[in-house]
Amino acid sequence: MSERLTNISLFTGAGGLDIGLEQAGFETRVCVEYNQACLETLEANRPRLCDPSVSFLQDITKESPGHILEVSGLKPGEATLVCGGPPCQSYSTAGKRGAIDDPRGSLFFQYAEVIRVAQPRFFIMENVRGLLSAAIKHRPLHLRNEELPLDPHEELGSVFNGIILPKLEGNLDYQVSFGVLNALDYGASQDRRRLIIIGSRDMELGNLSGRPPIDELVQPTHHPDGTKGIDKWKNLRQCLDCLEDVDPEFQKYSDARAEIFDQIPEGKNWRHLRDDPAYGDDYVRQILGGAYGSTGGRVGFWRRLSWDKWAPTLTTSPTQKSTGLCHPELTRPLSVKEYARIQGFPDDWVFAGSTSAKYRQIGNAVAIQVAKALGKTIADLVNKEAPVSTVGL
Repeated sequence: MSERLTNISLFTGAGGLDIGLEQAGFETRVCVEYNQACLETLEANRPRLCDPSVSFLQDITKESPGHILEVSGLKPGEATLVCGGPPCQSYSTAGKRGAIDDPRGSLFFQYAEVIRVAQPRFFIMENVRGLLSAAIKHRPLHLRNEELPLDPHEELGSVFNGIILPKLEGNLDYQVSFGVLNALDYGASQDRRRLIIIGSRDMELGNLSGRPPIDELVQPTHHPDGTKGIDKWKNLRQCLDCLEDVDPEFQKYSDARAEIFDQIPEGKNWRHLRDDPAYGDDYVRQILGGAYGSTGGRVGFWRRLSWDKWAPTLTTSPTQKSTGLCHPELTRPLSVKEYARIQGFPDDWVFAGSTSAKYRQIGNAVAIQVAKALGKTIADLVNKEAPVSTVGL
């Protein structure tokens, strides 16, 4: 008989991670989410998805881990899973970093404290892949030189290797597997790479002498060319086929921007104008602005997507100048429904708030295709012979 799969959801957002887990058989017992638009989205959809008695809590910094566990209806050691993606903006490589002194950085410790108290059999933590290389203490480039070497807190990776792993493996005593997974490998039509960390209380991840590779633990369901006996990566045509979007909701381009996009063919970007003799260098300089003299491919500038390719990572806005996501045929960005379909949300999932808030919720979500693969991996581990738990002994 299969064991009941229960989940405590932290930093729930619009529900992407939970939806995928529920598709794999998990029951969400409590959601903790601070953002008001996300809360309204969850409340609008939850009664259709599962028992409407699922509880909602708002501010993880004001809720004790014991109360979160109590609201879930579970006792220490009973939850199958704690999941979530604690925001780690303070560890970002952009700007000045406050690291563990920044409240956004301390949210990781709130997440870890819930794990310590709840003692779930497994946990899943999702985050930006840049977390792997972030430093605890940031030294600006203009202050770096050979005469003053970096101290250990300034070394790349010191956040992950010096704070996060020691907390999860050492203090909490969980076996950990981590790595970057690409949503393309799990059925999403999106090149989206995110850091995934899976922890096991009872050492169930295999390879007990070390950390099992994440891509071996979470087996891909899709492949670039469809070999290895699994499906080929999905393109936008396959993903958006039969989507009913009669009156699409989207952020409109200005007339000036729309005029430029009208000149970009499917699958092309600003380079099309650069390479066409009909346009001059002055015109390209004008439309690129300050980016004209920058290095790199600048592939996101004036980009129109292709039906025969997949989307790049969906950002929190499809209209940003450097990360444009223009529809393959129409002169508009991808609509809210198209965004949601690419991320794997059910077509009838209702998003609350303004159009920009809806894009932000979807862009911040875990691709549901990846979440389902994570849930299936853990469900398969659970449904093997159950280990003897030492919780409470």
